[in-house]
Amino acid sequence: MKVTILQLKPTLGDVEKNFENFGRWIKGAAEYGADTVILPELWSTGYYPTPVENFADKNCERTKKFIGDLAKSCGVNIVAGSVIAQVKGKIFNRSLIFNRRGRLLTFYDKAHLFSFAGEEKIFSAGNKIKTFELDGVKCGIAICYDLRFPEFIRKIALEGIEILFCPAAWSLKRLLPRQFLSKARAIENQIFVVFANSSGISEIINPLGDNLAVAGVGEQMLSATIDLNFRAEVISKMNLLADRNLFTDSFKV
Repeated sequence: MKVTILQLKPTLGDVEKNFENFGRWIKGAAEYGADTVILPELWSTGYYPTPVENFADKNCERTKKFIGDLAKSCGVNIVAGSVIAQVKGKIFNRSLIFNRRGRLLTFYDKAHLFSFAGEEKIFSAGNKIKTFELDGVKCGIAICYDLRFPEFIRKIALEGIEILFCPAAWSLKRLLPRQFLSKARAIENQIFVVFANSSGISEIINPLGDNLAVAGVGEQMLSATIDLNFRAEVISKMNLLADRNLFTDSFKV
């Protein structure tokens, strides 16, 4: 699977401009042979304009139509980063995933809200893990701050995923911790991690923690071909999940 990250910095609060810009880049990624395109966190609004209610996509209707049509016309899978979604009076940081036929496969609401930026005062937290298949490959989804919680990513990994997609708007002021975290999540779960960051230094990481591709700072497309046979070889030599002690939850101090 050829995965392409669209590392673009959205214009804060300019929804029309962001839709136009990302649409153009998605078409470009498809022309360059991408199988799956991933967008960053809050790509349609930037992170994040206030009051968020003025910028929210009600029931994600506009996003569903726009991304669904692009996925179908371009023939690519799209992990549509995340958008500000308004649903039944609540605001979520929501990711939508579409297959090549433009079908919405699932959505995921960010579970861990970044209190340092006041997210918990604005957004409602998601409470479900979501997995999906793209071209027959089982994948999982997390958003930005979720990456800091290993027990959460492990729960997704235990569902049998091979690739974890992580759209983000992660500040480069905290670059080093994020690089350690993304590599650790890949290594400890023996999965590929695709980290799409609007702020820069996006990465595609293999199950050994090696970078298949890493971006600089600024707008660019970052691509790598994910070889699932490589993952199978890694696991055949050392199967970490199979070696887990299932009684650790009952261990006593």
